[in-house]
Amino acid sequence: MASPSDANPSNGNTPEQPESGSVPATAEGPERRGQVRLRRAAIMAVPATLAAAALAVLTAQGALGVQFEISGMPFTVTAKSLDGQGFEQFGDLDNMIKNSPNEGDTGGQVLVMTSAIKTATLDSLCQSVDLGGINLLIKAGSGATKVTATDLTTDSTQLSGDATFGNIEIGNDASKLTKAGVQGKPGVFSQQSDTVHIDNLRQTNYATTAGVFKLPGLKLSFSDSGC
Repeated sequence: MASPSDANPSNGNTPEQPESGSVPATAEGPERRGQVRLRRAAIMAVPATLAAAALAVLTAQGALGVQFEISGMPFTVTAKSLDGQGFEQFGDLDNMIKNSPNEGDTGGQVLVMTSAIKTATLDSLCQSVDLGGINLLIKAGSGATKVTATDLTTDSTQLSGDATFGNIEIGNDASKLTKAGVQGKPGVFSQQSDTVHIDNLRQTNYATTAGVFKLPGLKLSFSDSGC
């Protein structure tokens, strides 16, 4: 929609109880730091986001999962509406390549809200990415035939819309989700529902995957403005 530091084992703190200003001293280094950042940042940030916007939510990292290293360039996705069957959402971290020019002060990691939708239909999909003064614009599904996707996944940092969930469960452990066939890491806050409907969807995403993504009426162009 901060990045705690690891504890120094020599001061008696555990990784789950880091102290500000500590310096990691184990050989596990980056991997362990990522686990601690995920555990603390996702558990604290994602529940607050969900509570504040429980009826305005869509993100996804689904059955395929985002296994690639992200570019670190965010892109915008909008749609008039989305209808989904089998919805899950939980916190996660996406990683850029080492020394990515887009890492800024993030250390190459982006805290995201990850969602998975087993099957989805989107009306009037628009996707744009700012390439530095010019936007790559993709539009599809504005006619009678809508965009459809299976095992749709997106990792997002911002989202808005008007949403309705069917048979929602809030507060699940992410490793025990069942609605979309995807599981997050143990101990991470999550939610899932049988169905989701969102009007006026808008997202800032860092990654998307899908098993099948059908884009009827696809139009790709460059534009001065994005979605």
